[in-house]
Amino acid sequence: MSACVPTRPTEPTDPATPERLHQPHSPPPAPRRRFHLAGADVSASIAVFLIALPLSLGIALATGAPLQAGLVAAAVGGLVAGRLGGSALQVSGPAAGLTVVTADLIHRYGWRTTCAITVLAGLAQLGLGCLRVARTALAVSPAIVHGMLAGIGVTIAVAQLHIVLGGTPQSSVLANLLGLPAQVAAVRPAALVVSTLTLTLLLLWPRMPGRAGRLLRKVPAALVAVSGATAVAALTGLNLPRVALPSWSSHALAGLPEGPALGLVAAVLTITLVCSVQSLLGAVAVDKLVASRATSPDGAQPADGTGSRSAAAATASSAVTGSTSADASPATAPSTPRVARSDLDRELLGQGAANIVSGALGGLPIAGVAVRSSANVRAGAVSRNSTMLHGVLVVVAALLMVPILELIPLAALAALVMAVGIQMVSLHHIRTVTRHREVLVYAVTTLGVVFLNVLQGVALGIAVAVATALHRLAHTRITHDEKEGVHHVRVRGQLTFLAVPRLSRALHLVPHGAPAVVELDGSFMDHAAYETLQDWQKTHTAHGGTVEFGGRRPGLRIAEPVIPHADEDADCRCGPWTPWRNHQCDLTSLAPTDTGDVDRRPDTVTATSTGTETATGTSTSTSTDPAAVKSTGLDSADAQTADVTHEDTDERRNGHPDRRETDPHPQPTTHQLVRGISAFQRNTAPLVRDELERLAREGQRPSQLFLTCADSRLVTSMITSSGPGDLFVVRNVGNLVPLPGEDSGDDSVAAAIEYAVDVLEVRSITVCGHSGCGAMQALLKAEPGEAHTPLRRWLRYGLPSLERMADDGRPWARLAGRAAADAVEQLCLTNVVQQLDHLRAHASVDRALRAGALELHGMYFHVGEAQVYLLTEGRVFDHVRPVDVPA
Repeated sequence: MSACVPTRPTEPTDPATPERLHQPHSPPPAPRRRFHLAGADVSASIAVFLIALPLSLGIALATGAPLQAGLVAAAVGGLVAGRLGGSALQVSGPAAGLTVVTADLIHRYGWRTTCAITVLAGLAQLGLGCLRVARTALAVSPAIVHGMLAGIGVTIAVAQLHIVLGGTPQSSVLANLLGLPAQVAAVRPAALVVSTLTLTLLLLWPRMPGRAGRLLRKVPAALVAVSGATAVAALTGLNLPRVALPSWSSHALAGLPEGPALGLVAAVLTITLVCSVQSLLGAVAVDKLVASRATSPDGAQPADGTGSRSAAAATASSAVTGSTSADASPATAPSTPRVARSDLDRELLGQGAANIVSGALGGLPIAGVAVRSSANVRAGAVSRNSTMLHGVLVVVAALLMVPILELIPLAALAALVMAVGIQMVSLHHIRTVTRHREVLVYAVTTLGVVFLNVLQGVALGIAVAVATALHRLAHTRITHDEKEGVHHVRVRGQLTFLAVPRLSRALHLVPHGAPAVVELDGSFMDHAAYETLQDWQKTHTAHGGTVEFGGRRPGLRIAEPVIPHADEDADCRCGPWTPWRNHQCDLTSLAPTDTGDVDRRPDTVTATSTGTETATGTSTSTSTDPAAVKSTGLDSADAQTADVTHEDTDERRNGHPDRRETDPHPQPTTHQLVRGISAFQRNTAPLVRDELERLAREGQRPSQLFLTCADSRLVTSMITSSGPGDLFVVRNVGNLVPLPGEDSGDDSVAAAIEYAVDVLEVRSITVCGHSGCGAMQALLKAEPGEAHTPLRRWLRYGLPSLERMADDGRPWARLAGRAAADAVEQLCLTNVVQQLDHLRAHASVDRALRAGALELHGMYFHVGEAQVYLLTEGRVFDHVRPVDVPA
């Protein structure tokens, strides 16, 4: 209802006239919802609380702030950020990523000024949230984020190591490293014992085996480690510094900021930057965790490192939460209520409000925390009530559990925080930045944070990232070589005016009249480079030479303006099929356990990929709306060289014995199967997961029933440029459609037709034959009196096609431009026409045809030519020209 329309009359009405409570022709106002607290939220809040309590105390200890400040920040993060934030399941509180920054501020300005800086940082976050610039944080290079976290983790670990050994940390990493030998010499055995016990429990608890271990692992490892160390210290009477929580009446609140204005501004910017980036990227990571939970029956996190780009996700570890994929709550079943995606601008506003409240109440700076957020999602939380309830539990603990909390040794908390710091240096992140050639950015950021400070380290990382990007843009490798009379000019990198002189020199090395191939392996070409290539191509072809272009743009013709998709139909953006790696390799060269590359045979034809646009080689279109076709964005860098071996086919064609008869030691094909599955999971699955997730959620709605032969050379998705959910495929020997009502004992084809037409409501049915069909050859060679094997019984449904071809009164189906090559090809063409007639005899097909809801198509695929022919009204299989389908 519009806010401008009153909900009740503003003028007096007749008492006999009933009062209207809503506008005419509009639905009545929805009843006010009563507060409902799901059981999953309650259990999740308890799990998060048990993790947050020791971590909050440990982070406060690491910063040098009053220990109560950690509890204040945890409570405010749960209640304020949980209620106002844009991420329903992200848990906010004192974060390990803020430890170094906060410790430095306390050392420089004191605690009360640090609280004031937190308030000002919260105000800055509110301003950024109002400007709706939250998504700008996602533009930060992951290498910078991971480097910042690694630097903070190193700083935390080195500082807490002094407390683990029974000493006191210094103010800088360098001072802590220089003082470490003296600290080792003066180690306190009691502190070392408690710290070692804490680390041991933290490491071993998530790895407890058996059914009992699976139940015990539901208790967070952080709680078990701190509780166990506290119990041992209390029972043995160890003399150790312990948690000291003074009366809340003496708790220090925020004061007016004191110090140099420039330093205070830098401090506010640093807190704002770290809190905002960590919280926003953490919210994105939580969305990915929720999505993976919705599609996984056990709620396990995907193995592809989902959310690893997030700053917060860098500290999420089962060693701290004590949870594994096997510990997922039953609440993660598909019946779990849908959780809305994060509103990043609102999340920034919520984090700003939480920092204002936390700073004003004397709490630590607040940001989204991956350890708690991950535990919240894995425990089955369904709404923001779990986050808020965890804040309530922290308040209760801070007021009622002070005597218990004061039993905790500081060495146990220091060991816990040191473990968190070590986990922030993630090997997975290092491998990721190495793979993307961003090690330099990562290393500079890490060292800058460690030896300077967070703000300067991040600034250095950004500078190096920009310089690296500019270097990659300007650096282009151009080579020329000649192979078997063909001159190859290869361009690796972006082709800009800076590379034009080198490009021109390489092109002029190609002699006049010689065939040339120019491979462009880059995603950008400016006007100067384009004109250089165009002018050279015209000159070279004028002198009798040939020019072929390859690379990321298949079939690129430089003589025409390069405007991607300029003349394409707006309703179709299908990309080419991805080149694949043929697995028909020489199995005799593979041992059963071999995992190396396959040896190439002498007569192997190597076809190099020229780039693709899709992951599965197709557009991942929905089956009901052609305009929804979308590319999955596979670049040519991801395409691999395909080794297409023809030896096996040639052997069979030339009458050579089957390899199984000649190979004395045939190898199992399990290795080939596993390699194929592994390649799919590694390369293709991440690119099609979103589309398949949608199809799993919405169900299949294919637009076509595609009935074709079981021949292994027919890849239906490839020759139709279709994707998951587009085709309902039925394959059998000979692409046969038995007539309805025949007593065949096999109704599988009829059942598939009925299901596709009546249930799936496909809009077209295509019968596709192909050249060299073994079923048609068998029909032609069949002799009377042969044994009635299952294959022979099935092929009897092809006899009408044989009779149709032998009927002189019927015109033969033919190919456009030529006659059938032989009797087998003629029978293949005739069989398609005959099976279409069989289709019309099915009741469901006949009803749909008469209603105008269905079309029938005949298709012929010539394997050797890789050419598709469509059946026309005149029983002619014609070429598919560009005018037949959108370009």
